[in-house]
Amino acid sequence: MVSDGRATAPRGGRGTRVRGRAPIFAALDLGTNNCRLLMAASEPGGGLKVVDGFSRIVRLGEGLAQSGRLGEAAMARAYQALQACAQRIEARRPVAIGCVATQACRAAANGQTFLNRVKNDLGLDFQTISPEDEARLSVLGCASLMDPESDVAMVLDIGGGSTEMSWVRPKQVIGNGVNPPILGWNSTPLGVVTLAEEEAEPEQNRSAWYEARVERLAAQLRAAPVSEEIRAAFVNGRAHMIGTSGTVTSLAGVHMRLPRYERQKVDGYWFDVAHCRAAIAGLLAQDHAGRAAHPCIGKDRADLVVAGGAILDAVLRVWPVARIRVADRGLREGVLMRLIAQHGAR
Repeated sequence: MVSDGRATAPRGGRGTRVRGRAPIFAALDLGTNNCRLLMAASEPGGGLKVVDGFSRIVRLGEGLAQSGRLGEAAMARAYQALQACAQRIEARRPVAIGCVATQACRAAANGQTFLNRVKNDLGLDFQTISPEDEARLSVLGCASLMDPESDVAMVLDIGGGSTEMSWVRPKQVIGNGVNPPILGWNSTPLGVVTLAEEEAEPEQNRSAWYEARVERLAAQLRAAPVSEEIRAAFVNGRAHMIGTSGTVTSLAGVHMRLPRYERQKVDGYWFDVAHCRAAIAGLLAQDHAGRAAHPCIGKDRADLVVAGGAILDAVLRVWPVARIRVADRGLREGVLMRLIAQHGAR
């Protein structure tokens, strides 16, 4: 499901292995809201040593829900970010690259046309992956954060255009290869970009508006077909949740009052749900400028963070847990792990 061919944009052929150094691999994720690049080498024991990274909010899915197409301005922003990624890839010359596109390109009538242009111009060969494979890659990328003592773990990925939920048995996932077994998964077209565009926040009575919106979202989520075994694990306190998205990491940074976002402090943090809801309530009480001024949110996320909080709150009402494991990792790490496994097998 993940291409491991060298992109042709980094001209000059395949990446090279430097004597005495581990080979570098690259993963590029083009989502509805973000464009993210991660380059890393494998470490003994299955870990990843990151050598370079890039992330930019591009809002590729802006206006998609209304028009059914990627807009010209959105494609221009994404193209510019992908040019920067191609330059970084060319400088590092990884031995294999996995380029994956998700909900915006899946849903847009001109999604593949845009990706064809990117391939022709920049040599970045994207695959538009299915929601199921997106979920599996996120599970794989978060495996090391799972609590092996829990019966069930949910990996929650709140994206720009959709939200993926995957349920697994941690003991079956940890150290069990690059195609972890999944008990169940669900993809719903609820994302921070689409939700923020659908309904603007009111100036007055925001708390009541927010509560009504969360209840509507929770009603949609309750309709997901999931086994009684999974539901019972949450009811009986034998399940935990891993949140891999900008929503969860941003809320954790807000709660921790970080003067600037620091991945090493956020990734792996156990986030008490009461503290999470308090962070959402604090942001809901602020205006756009107040949210934009926070170093863990910024102007690009200021109008999205409450929408993400509403989705997270709705998920927690349907799938109650006391704490969330925060993951500043996921899809890209899963792509890298598959690439490394495929390269090793060859």
